Amino acid sequence: MRPSAIIRLFKSRELRAAWIVAMAADSIQILALPLFAPGGFSPADTAIDLGVALILTRLLGWHWAFLPTLFAELIPGLDLFPTWTAAVFYISCQLVRAPEPGIYPEHLASRRSLNS
Repeated sequence: MRPSAIIRLFKSRELRAAWIVAMAADSIQILALPLFAPGGFSPADTAIDLGVALILTRLLGWHWAFLPTLFAELIPGLDLFPTWTAAVFYISCQLVRAPEPGIYPEHLASRRSLNS
């Protein structure tokens, strides 16, 4: 990854907000463990995870990395790993590596349309 690509990527307000939401959710779940420890399926912990999933989907769009992350957060003990931050990191890496859309010369672009 090039540093310039990373800097350009973080100019996106949505990606910065997604990082903040993911790190905040993971830190709340890790630091406030005694509040969530009484039960494996604590309602507060589950509410945080569902809320974070909805917010991140709203900010970044649906990504398959959110599905295993949500399931991992439901397993007691595994939610001590910062899974939301890891998912946003993975998506950020995918965005950096995404190829630029192709720009075709005018005569090639007209061949690409179906009804031309």
